[in-house]
Amino acid sequence: MSDYVSATVDALEMQDEELIGMDLLRACEAAALNVFHWIGKGDKEAADAAATDALRGMLNITDMCGTCTIGEGIKDQAPGIFIGEKLGTWRDGSPEVNIAVDPIDGTTLTSKGLAGALTVIAAAKAATHDQRTLAAIPSYYVDKIAVGPKVKEGTGMIRLGATIEQNLEIVALKLGKRVRDLVVCLLDRPRHEKMIHDVRRTGAAIRLIGDGDVAAAIAPSMPESNVDIYMGVGGSPEAVLAAAAIRCLGGEILARMWPRDDDERKQLEAAGHGDLIKRVYTTTDLAVGEDVVFVATGITDNTMLRGVRINGRIAVTYSVVMRARSGTVRYVKAFHDLTKKTIHLASTSRHERL
Repeated sequence: MSDYVSATVDALEMQDEELIGMDLLRACEAAALNVFHWIGKGDKEAADAAATDALRGMLNITDMCGTCTIGEGIKDQAPGIFIGEKLGTWRDGSPEVNIAVDPIDGTTLTSKGLAGALTVIAAAKAATHDQRTLAAIPSYYVDKIAVGPKVKEGTGMIRLGATIEQNLEIVALKLGKRVRDLVVCLLDRPRHEKMIHDVRRTGAAIRLIGDGDVAAAIAPSMPESNVDIYMGVGGSPEAVLAAAAIRCLGGEILARMWPRDDDERKQLEAAGHGDLIKRVYTTTDLAVGEDVVFVATGITDNTMLRGVRINGRIAVTYSVVMRARSGTVRYVKAFHDLTKKTIHLASTSRHERL
């Protein structure tokens, strides 16, 4: 291939990636806007259904051959876009794309009107329909650790098999801090009781969250998050979504399957996944290649983004678009005129007023 042809192909691929990024941004904005009126109403299923309806509707008019490889609803049978679902126009010549979605990361937070909820999409280009560029981990939950670029660099690395003290000492050394000055983020769950005890024994501070561990896992890679490391057991789909963003930001996430009980372990083994139970997945295992895009829009205020605001006829959304190839992170503040704004809903197959 000549240098000219190679450069042209690269330019077209970058153009596809940028266009898809903007389409995914519009889809995330639509989902956040469609779920706004369910915030604080106590019905997380209805909120999830509203976000999913808008997300599916917008993705289905995106120029791509999209395949959902990570879908929402796997743990709780909530409404969702499911693994294997085809998304996009699927016209000849459209780019092949693996899609990972979570219409609402933090459905309970949304239903209670609490901070921490957002809409998330990750996409990675694939060479063929069958290629998987966003991993599908067969267990419901994984044990994970996420750190930022400074901790990833150089010799000595955090490990899932290491003690809390060992990992925090490595993080402190690389960040030029004392262990007691570190901030560790964890989900507030009974399963983390010992981990919380061990972290506090080192003197480090803990930031406990109720839900929304996509943003929490990304936080250590964000320059001004004030979170140094995220750890603990959380959803497998959320780990892959976070990995897409962390890939763009230059950080690292490690994940390993965490069977909830002996029954799930036996099911994994019976399905032929026994050899993978002890495997440690890295960021590049979870989000493959350089053509990775991550997009999120705030529903309620969270560690990354502000939530939806409505002032009269104007709605304001706050989003982020990340690209692994360029390492670019764009924050987008958008103003939507509600007297004119429409979104394409899957339930009606047409554009509808909000």
